[in-house]
Amino acid sequence: MEKNALATVLERIDGYHQTVVDLQTELCKRPALDPTSGGSGESEKAAWLEGYLKKLGLAVSHYDAPDARVPGGKRPNLVTYYPKNPASGPRLWIIAHTDVVPPGDPSLWTGDPWKVRVKGDVLIGRGVEDNQGGLCAAVMAVKAFIDSGVEPVLPFALAFVADEETGSVYGLRYLVEKHKSLFRKDDLIIIPDSGNPDGTEIEIAEKGILWVKFRTLGKQTHGSVPETGINAHKASAYLIGRLDSLYKKFGKRDKLFHPSNSTFEPTKKDANVPNINTIPGEDVMYYDCRILPAYKLDDVIRAMKALVKETERKYKVKIEITFAQKETPAPPTSPNAPVAVAIAGAVKSLRRKTPKAIGIGGGTVAKYLREAGFPCVVWATLDEQAHRPDEYVRVPHILSDAKVFAHVALQAGQAPRAKTAKKK
Repeated sequence: MEKNALATVLERIDGYHQTVVDLQTELCKRPALDPTSGGSGESEKAAWLEGYLKKLGLAVSHYDAPDARVPGGKRPNLVTYYPKNPASGPRLWIIAHTDVVPPGDPSLWTGDPWKVRVKGDVLIGRGVEDNQGGLCAAVMAVKAFIDSGVEPVLPFALAFVADEETGSVYGLRYLVEKHKSLFRKDDLIIIPDSGNPDGTEIEIAEKGILWVKFRTLGKQTHGSVPETGINAHKASAYLIGRLDSLYKKFGKRDKLFHPSNSTFEPTKKDANVPNINTIPGEDVMYYDCRILPAYKLDDVIRAMKALVKETERKYKVKIEITFAQKETPAPPTSPNAPVAVAIAGAVKSLRRKTPKAIGIGGGTVAKYLREAGFPCVVWATLDEQAHRPDEYVRVPHILSDAKVFAHVALQAGQAPRAKTAKKK
C-alpha cells in the first residue's frame, strides 16, 4: 500500500463533517419503524438512501424480504460494492441496519425525535447512533475513496438491512438463510452496532439469551380468608428466591465477558389484582437470563423446571413456562481472525490505542453470520446512547470510524500475515 493513498483518503474524510450532518438529517426524518411498533417498515428511508448511493456512482442491489404487513409487501435489504464485486477473494463487509426503535415518552425528549438537532459536534435524534452512526461511517469511507480516486486493496461490500430491532427475520437473518452465497468465508465482516467511546472494544462473542415467562395459577379469594384460596403471588415470590440458586449452579466465569458470569434476573411483572384486599389467583412474571457459551440453554431450562416443580408442590399451584426469546450462543469469532486483527491494527495505528477482544451479554445480528460459519466482529466508536431519550452521536466518532474502515480496506494483507505468524 502506498502511504500517500491512505493519507489522501483520510484527509478527504476530515472534510466530511457537514456531509455527515446532512446525511443524518435526511435519514432521521424518515422513521423506519417495524409494524409491531406501529410503523410501515423501512421502505421510505431505504429508497432515499438508495438514491443517495446512486448519486455517488454506486450500483445498488435489492434482497428484499416479503412482509405482507407493510406497504409494498416487502422489507428492503440493500447491497452495494465498491469498486465492484470481484469474482473471488475477500471483501470488506460493513453491515448496518436502517430500522430504529420508537422514541418512547415524548416528554423525555428536549426536541422532536425525528428532527436532527446539532450541538457542536453532537447530533441528537432517534436513530442517529443506532444504527445511522455506523451506516454513515461506512458511506463516508467509500465516498472518500471515490472522491480521492483511490481504489481500495480490499473491495467494499456494504449491506443496509431491515428489521434488526425486532429479530432480523426480514433483515440479515433473511440474507444469511436465503442468500448465503452473498458471503465468503474469507470476507472481513464488520457490524458497527456496538462499542465504547474510544473504540478499544472488539466484540467477538455473545452470551445466550433466555427471556422466560412464568404464569402461576392458584385460587383467588378475599384477603381476610387466605386459607380459602391459593396465593399465586406468594408462590411466585418463592420461585424468585429459588431461581436465584441458578447463579451458583451455573457459576462459571469467563473474563472475556462483562459481567463475567451468567445472569438470571426477574424483570417485568404483570398486574394481578387491582385491589389490596384480594389474594391473586394468577401471577405473571418474567426473567431475563444471559448465559455464558460454556452452558447449554437446555440444561438451564431443565434446572428452571425442577425449581418450578418444587414450587408447585409446596404451594399447590400450577406454573406455566413459555419463552419470549431463546437464543443459543453462536460460536465466537477468534480474536486472531483476520477481521479482528485488521480492526485492532487500524485502531492502534490511527489512534495509538490497543483494543481488546470482548464478549457481551446482549444479542446482535453477528449471531446469524457466526452460526453460518462467517467470522465477524461488532465494533464502533460510540457512547452507547441506543434507545435512550435524546439519543445522540458524535460526528468525530463517525469520521474516525470511517478512517478505520479505510485503513482496513488499504491494509488488507495485514490480517492474513498476522494469522500465519501465530501458527509458527
